[in-house]
Amino acid sequence: MEKIIKKAETLIEALPYIQAFQGKTVVVKLGGSAMTKPGTTARVIRDIVFMEAVKMKPVLVHGGGSRISERMKAAGISPRFIQGLRHTDATSIELVEEVMRDINAELAGMIKEMGGRAEGLVARKDPTILASKHLPLLVGEDGAEHPTDIGFVGEIVSVQARNLRRLAKADVVPVIAPLGRDEEGQVYNINGDMMAGEIAAALKAEKLVYLTDVEGILRQAEDGSEPILLSSLNRREITNLLREGVISGGMIPKVRSALCALEGGVSKVHIIDGRLKHSLLLEIFTDRGIGTEIINT
Repeated sequence: MEKIIKKAETLIEALPYIQAFQGKTVVVKLGGSAMTKPGTTARVIRDIVFMEAVKMKPVLVHGGGSRISERMKAAGISPRFIQGLRHTDATSIELVEEVMRDINAELAGMIKEMGGRAEGLVARKDPTILASKHLPLLVGEDGAEHPTDIGFVGEIVSVQARNLRRLAKADVVPVIAPLGRDEEGQVYNINGDMMAGEIAAALKAEKLVYLTDVEGILRQAEDGSEPILLSSLNRREITNLLREGVISGGMIPKVRSALCALEGGVSKVHIIDGRLKHSLLLEIFTDRGIGTEIINT
């Protein structure tokens, strides 16, 4: 009986959050790194189906970097990264698109199997994401920075939010691969974190949640003990942590994307460990969340 009462208490704790977030858009970025642990993806999808069932408007953006690298190696192509971006030649972009279509179909299929409704969006002919070629500034032989072609790597020109809003209104979960097209129809590979931030800003989402393979934003303890989780930060504090080098590596594109989303009108961004059971629901529907929240102040 005690276990049953605890379950009821958990539901009561979630009630005000369920009421507050009905009809609100929450963009979820499921990183490829978080997807590698067995069972993680299925749990995340179940959480998203729950969100849709209580009348929230979840939008799922997924990655797939590890599977892309595996497919490239199987094809005899060595993955190369420049400034954290995958060098993507004509052969590679075909492989990237194939892998993303496979992952996208799997995720949309899982939502449907669990009783939800979903539509996969993968570099459509009428693109949700309008993109152009990204030319990073790299130092040349003359010691100066020059725009450099690294293949079919894209940057977002605009997000066509109308179709996403139409799906949300019909209680359908958009499942979006990080690919875009330019005006000529060429497909580009786009950083998934930046795409999630741009989509969240275009939809004026209530929340943007990054599911990754770390607890959140961490700071090394001065006494050399376990790193300290920074549970709540604002935009100014994030900027300072970037300047100080506390935020580094793969966390940089996430927090830069988070800042863009907040500047675009998103209310709050969360960076949480997607490997933890039901981390998405714990962050949204409980009095004490997990991970790092970044507030729009």
